[in-house]
This record gives sequence, structure tokens and C-alpha cells, in this order.
Amino acid sequence: MPFSAQLLRNLSLPAIGAPMFLISGPEMVIAQARAGMIGSFPTPNARTPEILDGWMRQITEALASDPRAAAWAANLVVHPSNERLPADLESVLRYKPPLVITALGNPARVVDAVHSYGGLVFADVNSVGFARKAAATGVDGLVLVASGAGGHTGQTAGFAFVEEVRQFWDGPIVLGGAISTGHAIRAAEILGADFAYVGTALIACAESMADAAYKDMVVGAGAEDIVPSNGITGITANWLRQSLVAAGYDPNNMPKDKQPNFENAQDDAKAWKNVWSAGQGVGAVKAVEPIAQIVARLKQEYDAACNLPRFFATE
Repeated sequence: MPFSAQLLRNLSLPAIGAPMFLISGPEMVIAQARAGMIGSFPTPNARTPEILDGWMRQITEALASDPRAAAWAANLVVHPSNERLPADLESVLRYKPPLVITALGNPARVVDAVHSYGGLVFADVNSVGFARKAAATGVDGLVLVASGAGGHTGQTAGFAFVEEVRQFWDGPIVLGGAISTGHAIRAAEILGADFAYVGTALIACAESMADAAYKDMVVGAGAEDIVPSNGITGITANWLRQSLVAAGYDPNNMPKDKQPNFENAQDDAKAWKNVWSAGQGVGAVKAVEPIAQIVARLKQEYDAACNLPRFFATE
């Protein structure tokens, strides 16, 4: 199926719900797809391969019975230390999500397998150098994680990131990083991206697996409450200042010698359990709401942004 038909089916706006560790689950994916945006989740969010199999079955059955639903995606951690990747890939091959998003490593490990059933592979990258390497592996799209993104973030501004990647890549681009409004989704398109990655705006949704206190912290936070650090997982991520303090960290003096290790996803989960992440777009989140309501508001804002008059009149 062509790219346009496979991923644009039933979309109400050009957005993908970013896969968020310990937050995105099957209910969230289903709600996103039914609301008109592509839903996704990281496979390690399911504690075991058996649970993952159940989640994949739940998603495929729910969306197969809804002709108005958009597509969905599974997010695979392809870091060499992730020993669960082969089992997670087996579930992917069994349930055939239309889109697979790779993260934290070389996507070449899964490209041929996903292509074997007609699926698409988008590689999550946080630098121009990584984007260039991923493009050479045969992926179908690139997810540019720019500065300001929640979770494992990038250091390059979206304005520069899209522009430079477009010099060597003419395939689909997803732009992430502080995109929490419909206006920002439209801005991503204007920059040259095909989709926007929306994460932080959905942390506090009613369907997310986030702790209630986490949702409340997101609702009350602003951009100045976001602290970048590699001291939690070994890879630079953006964290909520209050959660760092509550966990006993000094936001102004974070550890610097942590090494990344994804051998056991649940061990990694311990690092995220009480230290919570969000992106710089957190200030746009004002309440805990159902996904359908959030997407409807994003759609309204997006449509308004598409119809904004040009400042300079043309003859």
C-alpha cells in the first residue's frame, strides 16, 4: 500500500502520538487511532513478551473492527543491549502494525523483517549525523527528535534539523520537540515535515498509564520546570524539576557518569518510575482530558493555523 494511503488513512490531522515509556499503552493507542491520529507505544511498556502479545492482539482487534480508525505503530528499542528485541520483533511480525518506529540504535536490525509484511519503518534520530546513518539503512521515514522534546531529547532546533535533513532525504519526516498545539503541528508542516510527533500534550490524557500525581505535575508545569540531564538513564532526556527534587536529586548538580543499559527494560523502568519526563511544550497542558477531546482541540487549532492570513498582502 502506498505511503499516502497506508499512513494518511482516516487522519484528522498530520500527527503521530509519540511512544512514551511507561505512559503509552493499548488503551491510549486505540483512543488515538479512533480520534484520528496515529497512535504508538514502546514495546517494553509491556512487562513480558506474553503481555506484549496480548496488547498487540487487543489493538489489532479493536482497530480492525473500526473502519474509521487511523493507523498505529509499535516502537522497538534497537539498542544492542536490549535482549528482548527478538521476542518483541516476533510479536510485530505476528500482528503486523502498519508502522514500526525504531529508537536508540541502528534500525537495520529490523528493516527487512518489517518490510517482509509490507510495514513501514521510521527511525527515531536526535541528530543530523544519526539521521544520515539511518537514511542509509533503507528506512522509510525519519523521526527527528529536536531540542525541547520530552524523554530522550535532541540538541538541535527543529528549524535547523528539518532544513539540514531535507538536503539529503526526500522521504517522510516526522518532527518532534515541544509540539503541543495544533498551531505547532501546522508549523512542523511549514518547515517541511510530513507529520508532527505529539508526546507531552498526551501525558495527562485520561487513557495514559501515567500516575495521577505525574499527570497533575504535567498540568501544573511550564517550560522553566524542564531540566535536561543524562544522569538518570545515561542518555540526555528532559525531566520535570519537581520530580527530580522529590526523588532526591539536585537539578543544578545532576550525576554525569551514568551509562546507558537496556538489557532489562524493567530495570530501566525503575529509573523512570519516580523521575518523570516532559518536553518544553508542557505549558500548553491545562487539564487531564480524554484523548478524543485533546485531538479535537488540536484539530481546531490546526485548522485555524492553516487559515491564518498572510501578514504581507500580495497583488
